[in-house]
Amino acid sequence: MLDPRFEQTHYMIRKKIFKLVGAAFHIYDPAGSVLFYSKLKAFKLKEDIRLYSGEVMQHELLAIRARNIIDFGAAYDVVDSQTGEQAGTLKRKGFRSMLRDEWLIANAAGQEIGVIQEDSMAKALLRRFLTNLIPQSFTGSVNGATVLDFNRHFNPFVLRMDLDFSADTQGYLDRQLGIAAGVLLSAVEGRQE
Repeated sequence: MLDPRFEQTHYMIRKKIFKLVGAAFHIYDPAGSVLFYSKLKAFKLKEDIRLYSGEVMQHELLAIRARNIIDFGAAYDVVDSQTGEQAGTLKRKGFRSMLRDEWLIANAAGQEIGVIQEDSMAKALLRRFLTNLIPQSFTGSVNGATVLDFNRHFNPFVLRMDLDFSADTQGYLDRQLGIAAGVLLSAVEGRQE
């Protein structure tokens, strides 16, 4: 049975930019309650991100594991920590993401089912070559249908990203994969800024 924390349509991820070592993420519901917490260790060669039910980190809910050490086109397996079952995989499109970030979504069987793309090529190029003051936005689709929107808000001290799954009225995307994508976009793509 899926934890009810994964049944929301809206989430907000917060990450403090000025943390000396590593990073910490809080994921909130629309009422402002903490649903998930993750503390990332600095200087890890192979990403292994864990989401917990709170800052005490006693109840692990989700694991996001890189398949390889420092891989430009890295694949991340998303695993339900309660059941040990794989929810799917998120794979960064290496060279294609140099100009415009793109991630592939695969289901638990390894079949590619969707994509998450940065908002527009023009804005992506402006961000990379002129200014990082333009917040990133991403849209995700599964089988051609829009299932999520990620919108980052500009704040020089706190990374804040809204996750909106309200377009996924048919339930095409496993929320575990969607939340993992939000964390990866905040952690991995956030390093570019």
